[in-house]
Amino acid sequence: MDKKSLIGLGLIAVILGAWLFMSGPSKEQIARNKQKQDSITNVQKKLAEEEAKKIVQQTQTIQDTLKPATVLSDSALNALKVDAYKDFAVAAQGTEEIVTIENELLKAYVSTKGAQVIKVELKKFSRSGKTEPLVLFDNDSLQFALKLDAYERSRILSTDSFYFKPSEKSITVSGTTSKSVSFKLETSKPGSYIEYVYSLKGNDYMLGYDIKFVGMDKIISSNVDQMTLNWRMTLPQQEKYVEKEREVATAYYKFTVDEPDYINPRSDEDKPLNDAPIKWISFKQQFFNSTLIAETEFLKDGSFVKTGSRTNTSNVVKVINSDLGIPFNHTPSEKFAMKFYFGPNDYKTLKEYGNELEQLIPTGWSIFSYINKWMVIPLFDWLGNMNMGIVILILTLIVKIILLPIAYKTYMSGARMRVLKPETEAINAKFKDGDPMKKQQETMALYRKAGVNPLSGCVPLLLQFPILIALFAFIPAAIELRQKGFLWADDLSTYDSIWTFGKVAIINSIYGDHVSLFALLMFVSTLVYTYMNSSMMAPQQGTQMPGMKFMMYFMPVIFLAVMNSYAAGLSWYYFLANMFTFLQNWVIKKIVSDEKVRAEIDANMKKPVKVSSFSKKLEEMAKRQQQLQQEQRKKK
Repeated sequence: MDKKSLIGLGLIAVILGAWLFMSGPSKEQIARNKQKQDSITNVQKKLAEEEAKKIVQQTQTIQDTLKPATVLSDSALNALKVDAYKDFAVAAQGTEEIVTIENELLKAYVSTKGAQVIKVELKKFSRSGKTEPLVLFDNDSLQFALKLDAYERSRILSTDSFYFKPSEKSITVSGTTSKSVSFKLETSKPGSYIEYVYSLKGNDYMLGYDIKFVGMDKIISSNVDQMTLNWRMTLPQQEKYVEKEREVATAYYKFTVDEPDYINPRSDEDKPLNDAPIKWISFKQQFFNSTLIAETEFLKDGSFVKTGSRTNTSNVVKVINSDLGIPFNHTPSEKFAMKFYFGPNDYKTLKEYGNELEQLIPTGWSIFSYINKWMVIPLFDWLGNMNMGIVILILTLIVKIILLPIAYKTYMSGARMRVLKPETEAINAKFKDGDPMKKQQETMALYRKAGVNPLSGCVPLLLQFPILIALFAFIPAAIELRQKGFLWADDLSTYDSIWTFGKVAIINSIYGDHVSLFALLMFVSTLVYTYMNSSMMAPQQGTQMPGMKFMMYFMPVIFLAVMNSYAAGLSWYYFLANMFTFLQNWVIKKIVSDEKVRAEIDANMKKPVKVSSFSKKLEEMAKRQQQLQQEQRKKK
C-alpha cells in the first residue's frame, strides 16, 4: 500500500470521527432526552407502584382482619380467618415445602405455597465462569399465581397465598418413563378443590402443567367466565456480558392465527394481547427461554405482556410480566392443560416440539433464513463435537467452493480490465478535454469488444452479502457457539477482547471500551481486499467514480466499529472469507497469465460484437441524454 493510500485511510478515519462527533446529539439534546426518559421511567414506576399498592392493600386488609388489636380466642381468630378467606381459609396457613421434579436434563423445584415452579436448573449448561448447573430462574425472581374471583362480592384471591398439599415429596424420571405429582388446594366445601398436576418424561425439556377445577362452580363468582394467570419473571444474568443479553432478551408470543411475534428487545413496552386467542408466551433470554404453552388457547380478553429494563441492577437482564386468560365454564369438573418449556434456544430441539417455537431463534429475514436453516444449522449439528472455530472454517470453505465458478469469472473480468490499460489510457488521453459522454461510450464499446464486464467485481460481494446478513443474525444467538473458545477468544458467541481500556468519551459510543483482535483482523483483511480489488479496476473508473472509491474504503471502517462489540465467530468467518479469496486469486493468477488474457482479448476483438437488447436501450438512452445536453448548450 503506497503513501497516498495510507494518507487516504488516515483522512477517512478523521472524517469518520468528525462526522460522528458533529452528527451526535448536543448536550442540550442529551439533557432533554434524559429528562424525557426519566419522565417515562417515573410514569412506569408509578404505575407499577400503584399496582403493587393495590395488592399490598388487599393483603393488608386480610392481615389486619386476622390480627386484631386485642387477644382473641382461637375460635374468634378462626371466625375472622373464615370471613377473610371464606372457603379457602383452610389453606391460608401451613408450612412451605419444596418438591423436586427431575430428569436427565432439568430439575424443577415446586413450592407447596402456591404450587408454583420457583426454580429450574438446566443440568447440561452452566453460567459463565461457573461449574454448577445453570439456574434458569429462582424464587427471588419469580411470581406465578392464579387469580381467583371468589364470591359475589368479587374478592380477588391469589393462589400464591395458599398452601397446597403434594402427592409426592419428589419424583425422578429417566429414559422413556414419565411420572406426575399433584398439588391440591383444598377448600372447606367437601369435594371442592383446585389441583395442579405437573408431569415430566425422561430426556425432556417440557414440563406438563394442568389446572383442574373440581366443584369450584360452587365457590367462584357466578358472573366470572374466565380467570387470570399472572406470570412475572426477573431474568437473571447468565452470560459474560450482561449488556449483550439485554440487547436480545424479550417476550415472544404466538396467537393461534398468526406467526410468532415479539416485543422489540431494545424498548420497554406494555402490549395488550387482544388481537386473537394466544397459543403460547415465552420469556426469552439470549440462549435460553421459559415458555408457557396452552393445549388449546389462552383467552385474549385481559391478556397482556410487559417488558421493562433494570439497567441499574448489574446482574438483572430484564423484567417481564404477563397476564393470560383461562376459561372457566362453571361445570362440576373441568381442566385447563398447559406445558412449560424450560431449556435452550436450540433450533433442532425447539422445532421438534412444534408450535413454531423454533422462531424464537433469529435465523434472519425471509430468504436469508434459509441459509441458516439449510446450511449453517445442519453443519453445526453435524460437526458439533469439533472445535467451533474449525467448524466455521469448514463453513467458510464450503461457501467459497460454491461461489468459486463466479469468483473465477470475476477474476477473469478484472484481469481483462487490467491488460486493457493501454487502450483505456489512450481513450482518456483522446477525450482529456472533450465530451465525457463520448469517452464513456467509447470505453464501453471497448469493453464489449474485449468481453469485459466492468461491474463483475461486485458480483461475489453481492452473493456473499446474503450469507453475511444471515450469519449476522444467527451467530450471536447460536447456542452451539456459547462458551466455545477458539485461539484467544473464550466465547465465539460474543466479542473477544485483547485489551479493555475502559470507557472513553465519544470513542466508547463509536468503537467500545475494548479491542477485539478478530474484528481487527477482519478489518485489515477487508482493507487489503478492497485495495487489491480496486487496483484491478480500469483507471478511468477511479477518476469517474471517486465517491464509489471512498465508500469502498469507508465500509470497512463502519464494519470495524460494529464488529468490535459483535460475536467473534462472525469476525472469524469474514476474516477467513477474505483470506480464502486472496488464496484463490493467487492460484488463478498462477494458472491464467496476463499473456493468455491478452491473447483471449485479441481474439474477442476480431469477432463481431453481439449487442443485447438491454445494451441497445442503454445506448439509446445515452444518445438521447447527449442530444439534450447539446440542445441546452445551444440555448445558452
